[in-house]
Parts: sequence; structure tokens; C-alpha cells
Amino acid sequence: MNGMARPQKISASTRPKAVLRPGMHKRIASGHPWAYSNEIDMTSELRELKSGTIVALNDTHGRFLGAAMFNPHSLISARILERHPDIDINADWLVGRFSNAMNLRDRLFARPFYRLVHAEADGMPGLIVDRYDESLVVQLNTAGMDLMANDIVQALQRTCSPKGIVVQRQGAARRLEGMEDNPATIIGHVSTTTRVVENGIEFLTDLIGGQKTGWFFDHRENRVRVASLAMGKPILDLYSYLGGFGISAAVAGASNVICVDRSHAALDLATRSAEAAGVSGVCKFERADAFTAMETLKKNNQRFGIVIADPPAFVKSRKGLKSGLQGYRKLARLSSSLVEPGGVLCIASCSQHVDTALFNSQIYRGLRDAKRNGRILHTGGAGPDHPVHPALPESAYLKCLFLQID
Repeated sequence: MNGMARPQKISASTRPKAVLRPGMHKRIASGHPWAYSNEIDMTSELRELKSGTIVALNDTHGRFLGAAMFNPHSLISARILERHPDIDINADWLVGRFSNAMNLRDRLFARPFYRLVHAEADGMPGLIVDRYDESLVVQLNTAGMDLMANDIVQALQRTCSPKGIVVQRQGAARRLEGMEDNPATIIGHVSTTTRVVENGIEFLTDLIGGQKTGWFFDHRENRVRVASLAMGKPILDLYSYLGGFGISAAVAGASNVICVDRSHAALDLATRSAEAAGVSGVCKFERADAFTAMETLKKNNQRFGIVIADPPAFVKSRKGLKSGLQGYRKLARLSSSLVEPGGVLCIASCSQHVDTALFNSQIYRGLRDAKRNGRILHTGGAGPDHPVHPALPESAYLKCLFLQID
């Protein structure tokens, strides 16, 4: 497969060994999937291993803790794949993991539009796979998954027989692993625009040139909640991307919808989706910076029954925490000022470095800055196709607050 890395051919019996320092085994033994660089005895042999090599992770007494992808250049140096010592990590192993993940999603959803693999929670650290019926988008976010690319593609083809697969190698997570961004590899046939069916509505997306994997399945249930409140209400959808929230609200009977985004390509697809859904007369699409748009709407004294503010991550690393939190506070101030009395603000954060309590505190401060008050109606997160690893609370990255504003 052109552009794909050669797969590893290391069996369970010949894996290099990585040993944790004394006393560092308890967290891993209790189920946590990561070991950090300062917890591992970094021998010269380990430092020379190719990033992503699968090792046997042991404690100081030689007890096996797991087969792990090892990266001597990353803060997270070992990511557990398998807890049984005698199992080879290969395409057959991946087929088993993919089949389990697909069986779960097919129980959850009537149509094959969902996140098929959600990294650690599905036992595959650093791997994301989104399914669009007969097309798949794969994100290889760790060096180990990058080395396994051929096996991953082969296993996905065996599991769900896609017509096309987009393999992405871009993003901040890769750079933390010491890897460069590279162009996507396209295997088979992937259309320029692809259909997504969610909650009975058809949307169009670009799986090759769009944001992330093309569509944000994580907000599926939050879009349902917005739509349930939308009848007869004016709606403002900020950072609208492909119009998931706004068009859903329009189909549910909103009186009018304004979708704001900076991407001309995304708004073009959203316009076509609105036309196909029969709500183009209700929806208006504006290309603008969200903060600039909010300032203008505020000056014009416009108010909305529901305001959705779903920005990209304001905090991409812990270094950016302070400025990112200020961004969420400002977002809450401006967006809440545009909500009519008794209306609803739906505001979200996908920053994994911002936990729920911290996010809530910034939203409350923003409301107070706007001299508004209200109550939290619902605290949402990602849908069930984005499960959370029980030992890794930071994998619950999405926070979504629904507030009624006085």
C-alpha cells in the first residue's frame, strides 16, 4: 500500500522488555493504560528502539504487566495494548478488537454512521476510526499505530468491507509523539463529498479535506436535545461547521437559523444539506469569525431563543490553559448576551485539559460578566460511540452545558 509504513513482525515471545522503576507498577497493574517516561528504567537498548515498537512491560520482579507500544521520545512512553503475555499483536488481533467495537456500535445505532474505534476505551491507544457507511476515516495518532498502519487497513477491510479508507497522519497528538504531519493516504474509492445520516437527516461532508475526520459524531445526542427545544425559536449556531446543530433545529421547526463559521467550504456543504432537507428558506449561512459576529449581533440588539457555541479546542496543551480559560469566559459572556430571557445557551468545550468543574466555573464567570443569570438544565458529553476508559478520566474530553438564561 503506497505511503504506508511496514508492519511490525515481533511475536509475543521475542518482544523487547521494558521494566518499570521500583514502586511504579501499581497504577498500571490497577488498569491504567499508560506508563510515563520517568516511570521506566530507560536503558540504552530501550532508547535505541524504533518509536512505536511493541514491548513487554514488566515490573521490577519480572511480572508481566502488558504488551505496550513504546516511544522513548514521548512523555507517555508506553501505552498498553494487551494484558495477556502470549498473544501476538497483528492483523488477526486487530480484527478481534474491531469486531467487538463494531458489534457494540451496531447495537447502539440503526445506521452505520458512527465512531467505530475510540482509542484507549476500545483497547487501541492512539487510533481513531470513524465510519460513514461504506467509507472509513482512520487517524493514526501514535507511533505504534503508525507502524501498524498496513495491519490496521487489512483488518478494517476484513471486518467491515469498506469501499474506501482515508488514513490521516496529521494533528497535535502526532507531534507529541515526535512524528511529522503527512498527507492523507486514500485506499480504494472515497467520494469528494460523502453523505452522513444522523437522526434521520442527511448531511454532506468532506472526508479528505474537512476538519478532523469529517464529521463530529460526538455531539449527536446534544444536537437531538437542541432540536427538541427549537420549535418556533430563532437559533444562532456559532462555529457551525457543516450545520449539524442549526440544520437539525431547522428541521425540528425553528423559526429561523443563522449558522456562523469561518470556512467557506464547510458553509457551502451546509447550504447544500439545508436545501436537501427542505429548510434552506429557514437557514442563513454567514462566513465570519464567531467573536466578531457576536459583537455585531450584540450591537444590533439581536436575541435568540437558542444560542449554540461549540468552538474548537481553546486549550491544546497545559501551557495554554490560562489563555484558553479566558477564551471560554469571553465566549460565555458574549454568547449569553445574545440569548433572549428564558432562552437556552448550549455551550461546549472539547479541550481535554479542561475538566468539567473548571469549564463550568468559566461559564459561570462569563454569565456574571454579561450580567446574566440562569440555571444548568443539562450537562452532556460525547455519545456512546465515544466511550470513556474507566481509568482515564481525561478521555471524557467533551463538555456540553445547556443553560436557561434569565
